Amino acid sequence: MGLISATTVTADGVAIAHSSRVKKLYYIYGASAGSIVLKDGGASGETLLSITIPATATGEASGSITIPEGGLKFGTDVYVDVTQVSSVTIFHG
Repeated sequence: MGLISATTVTADGVAIAHSSRVKKLYYIYGASAGSIVLKDGGASGETLLSITIPATATGEASGSITIPEGGLKFGTDVYVDVTQVSSVTIFHG
């Protein structure tokens, strides 16, 4: 089994600049509904994961998503597009 790394982002951009498998996401969100979109190949690349994040009435909250099996395979890079999400930590290997 390979090593797992973690990368945290707080804005749109390339989070992982090489091919990788995304295994899990941990995110912080707030009072407005938002989204997390992961793309392979930069901002205009193929969308591999799109998640709608609900609003919370408690100010700030967190959530996580575990990707089953071997995770999502990104061949080029992992680009993250966040809307109304404070941060996303990506566990990858």
